[in-house]
Amino acid sequence: MKNVRIWFKKDHECRYISHLDLNRAMLRALHKSKIPIWHTEGFNPHPFATFPLPLSLGFRGVNECMDVKLEDDDYSFKEIIDRLNACLPRGLRVFDVTEAVMKAGKIAFASFTIKLSGINKPSSLVCRQLKELLDRDTIEVEKRSKKGMKTVDIKPAVKSYSVTEKFDCAELDIMLAAGSSDNVNPNLIITALENENGVEYEADITRNDLYNSELEKFR
Repeated sequence: MKNVRIWFKKDHECRYISHLDLNRAMLRALHKSKIPIWHTEGFNPHPFATFPLPLSLGFRGVNECMDVKLEDDDYSFKEIIDRLNACLPRGLRVFDVTEAVMKAGKIAFASFTIKLSGINKPSSLVCRQLKELLDRDTIEVEKRSKKGMKTVDIKPAVKSYSVTEKFDCAELDIMLAAGSSDNVNPNLIITALENENGVEYEADITRNDLYNSELEKFR
């Protein structure tokens, strides 16, 4: 039995399906594809699959992954790609299959590209507002926890960032703490910006990569 990591993109209409629905879509595709995936045991066996770090609703994902176990150690990785893509909607595309190198618990950071625009706000102004916010020593915002809403400082979770002015938006490339111990959703940055300036922004968010604590790409 071999542990493999299936890499896929989540985009188009599929960016608006929940993680639960993504799980269902992938399990159905695994079942229909007839790939020799190890199944759980018991009364209702189903293909075993896990997702190292679920993607938030509405986000694009260009390097998402799912872990499965192959019963046939010599089964072709290319065959997995072809068979799964034949069973998936256009918003979910498998582009690579590799052996799992890092464990999911090693994930410490995630990088995002956020395209941000404000109604009747020039991109130069939005860029300036972003820089002023992210240059602060503290960025306080309300965050939902198991005990309800609480005010937290998310600035320590910002590992790095850069802001670029585009014709129709401000483009923010940012690396944030992620994983089981500390996880900051980039929507909190947008919320803090809206609270600071009293306006709403339109945001298009893409998660690019995951990293371990040494900033090595998750593989």
